[in-house]
Amino acid sequence: MNLFTRPMRLLTAVVLEQMSDAVVKSLLEMGVMDFVHLNKLDPKQMEKLSSRPSSTSRIALEDMRHRVEAVLRQGQISLPSSDILDVKNMEKPDLDAYGSLMDSLGKKLLLLKDRQKESNQLVLGFDEMHRYIDEDKGEYLDLRVGEIGHGKAEDLSGRLSAFGGILEPFSDGEKFISLTLRRDISQVTPLLDKFGWIESSDVQAQKQAISLITHRLEEEHRKAGVQRGEIEEEVNALVKQESPKLISIWGKLRLNELSDQIRSYFSYTRNTTLFSGWVPSDQADDVTRAIFASSEGQCVIEWTEATQMPREEIPVAVISPKLLEPFQKMVNNYSTPEYGTVNPTIFVMIAYLTMFGLMFGDVGQGFVLLLVGLLLQLSYKKHPLKEDGMLSRNISKLLPYLGLSSMLFGVLYGSYFGFPLFPALWFNLDAVVAGHATGGPVKDVYGILAITIKFGIIVIYTGLVLNWINLFRKKAWLKMLIDKNGIVGGILFATGLYMGFVFVGSGYKAFPSDPWISVVLSVTILLLFVRGFLDYYLSIKEGGQKESAGKVILDSTMEFLVDMLEIFGGYLSNTLSFMRVAGLGIAHAALMESFHELSSLSGGVGAIAILVLGNALVIVLEGLSSGIQSLRLNYYEFFSRYFTGKGVAYEPVGLKTSFAAQK
Repeated sequence: MNLFTRPMRLLTAVVLEQMSDAVVKSLLEMGVMDFVHLNKLDPKQMEKLSSRPSSTSRIALEDMRHRVEAVLRQGQISLPSSDILDVKNMEKPDLDAYGSLMDSLGKKLLLLKDRQKESNQLVLGFDEMHRYIDEDKGEYLDLRVGEIGHGKAEDLSGRLSAFGGILEPFSDGEKFISLTLRRDISQVTPLLDKFGWIESSDVQAQKQAISLITHRLEEEHRKAGVQRGEIEEEVNALVKQESPKLISIWGKLRLNELSDQIRSYFSYTRNTTLFSGWVPSDQADDVTRAIFASSEGQCVIEWTEATQMPREEIPVAVISPKLLEPFQKMVNNYSTPEYGTVNPTIFVMIAYLTMFGLMFGDVGQGFVLLLVGLLLQLSYKKHPLKEDGMLSRNISKLLPYLGLSSMLFGVLYGSYFGFPLFPALWFNLDAVVAGHATGGPVKDVYGILAITIKFGIIVIYTGLVLNWINLFRKKAWLKMLIDKNGIVGGILFATGLYMGFVFVGSGYKAFPSDPWISVVLSVTILLLFVRGFLDYYLSIKEGGQKESAGKVILDSTMEFLVDMLEIFGGYLSNTLSFMRVAGLGIAHAALMESFHELSSLSGGVGAIAILVLGNALVIVLEGLSSGIQSLRLNYYEFFSRYFTGKGVAYEPVGLKTSFAAQK
């Protein structure tokens, strides 16, 4: 992976208009160019250029593609991937022919869906009646025993089935049992009256009716379920039969969508086509050769280095191994890094997993997280059309990492489902929290707090160093040297830490009296005060707007005061914020100790049940809390030191372009 964002170059090319189709296919196949509109050219040049509307509306292409995808989903067929796309198969789409095929297929599917809907309603109705019988909720059912005065029983049975009802012959062959839901009584009673229904007053028959109708209900439920399955198989078979055509149509539509997307960035003169876009520097030569080959050498290509363009206009490409995908998503969810800055993914992974392990260290519970994550990934892989549940695909990819982190720290803590099965390699967290630790470097909860505070200091200083690297690469010398997150801020933070540790070491009695402390504080505070004036001086030197002396003094003084508050208050609160790591770790151990105590009071099966349920509760609640707090500390205490988040994401157009990126 790259430690920094990927270096980019801006391409501007002119090709003959008759070669533009070949160039589009070549660029689409490479899929590395993030196109830009040519609205930054000189207005006089823009007057000579024009855009050309597509022969086919991209909205029409997207609508037809969505229709194809909807049918494939109905047939439980996975949607095609970009792997089937081949620019050699690109041809003008025949939307009328595609529409006729989809209309014909849609009519057949609609008939099947209507039957499937009726069958499904029957199944649901039978489920409901069966549940009311099992739960002895007869008030929700309309159960009758009687005789039919006129008409045929078969006709009445068919009419009752429209309400999900059942008509069952009684044992004597003369009487019948009618079972419907009470909410349909206003329609069922007039229907029975038409057939001259005569209600039986035989109490014994009423009692026997329940057992007889229950058996019939189970049989009808089974038949309805089989019928529903058969109809679903018919739908799947019909779609599967047409799937080769549908997938072929999908590929043609998708290729034309992407081609039209590229062409939307093109501008034209009478005989030439002009386009521009950003390309990773390491692929610039490949793009040059591809354009040259597809245009048969009839092209002019110009490259512009990223250093010649404003940083905020350069797209940001961050390369991270696929294994780090969950942590890359954490970065992306926060914001896109600024171009040329540090790729934060690896640092986020280390900080996140360390925090989680400190809070949730247990080998057994970590193994459960690992196992759940792997099983979820397997389930989503087997069922690609399955919608994300409460534990989404992204969470399923993160859980194995959390499980491994928890297991590692569980070994260090000597915790196995809360039991000390093996000696701790670091210290026994459970014993420390319970107050009976006998060995190890940590004897009480204050030692745990000290560990997390020191860890927080490391995280904050890592953020400061990354910030200095980013500012050095941006050549923002003043901000790198004199800023609350610059070198001066780092020196003040280090001085404050030294004073704090000496104060604690003295038993909270005295601060250090080293003579250099006053010198460092005076110089750094003075530098922060003059920073605003230096910033104004440099802006004027670079042609910035002049301000009155009073405004400059006021702005610089206010900025200085805010910086002082943030340094002396912010650094302290940011450092102490990491005590929440200790808090959750202590809460985790305390909860396990409580469940062990309850288990010891029960014994037998009850003790095992308490331990199992207790571990499940801790995994869900503590695991969730630890994950959220780890993310929060990354975002608010770590990112705030170095992450600017001003970047524009690199979104090349190619065969693998996602649907979201296209829109």
